[in-house]
Amino acid sequence: MGDTAAVRALLEETREAWDRGDGIAYGAAFTDDATDVTFVGTVYRGAEEIGAAHQALFDSFLKGTRLTMEILDIRFYGPDTAVVVSRGDVHKGRPKKLGKLQTYTVVRGADGRWRIAAIQKTKHNRLMEAFSFALQPATRPRTRH
Repeated sequence: MGDTAAVRALLEETREAWDRGDGIAYGAAFTDDATDVTFVGTVYRGAEEIGAAHQALFDSFLKGTRLTMEILDIRFYGPDTAVVVSRGDVHKGRPKKLGKLQTYTVVRGADGRWRIAAIQKTKHNRLMEAFSFALQPATRPRTRH
């Protein structure tokens, strides 16, 4: 399996763990010293804390939810590091608009396995974005995702 396919498979593993409500499997996709910054600003550190916190969420607020993810870009920075940008959202039933963006830093460990070293989740505020572009067109990126 090539590196791009391996990184995609890693993120698919996290999506499947989420859909099962499996915090242990979700956390296992992260490095021992990983950082997870949620879209509400909570910072979790390390695979164990990330997995445990997500299990608590899966058992309560996120019970029965599913994760939809669309990978927008994968860029490699050397043989063992990649940055992934994705769009996604959490939902019950059918997903609506994919209203969150995620930036992942993934690294290949000494065992050859790719894991998430950091993730930053951001809620996409379309109204504020459109307002910014209207008032200052130079802020519009060349490529829209």
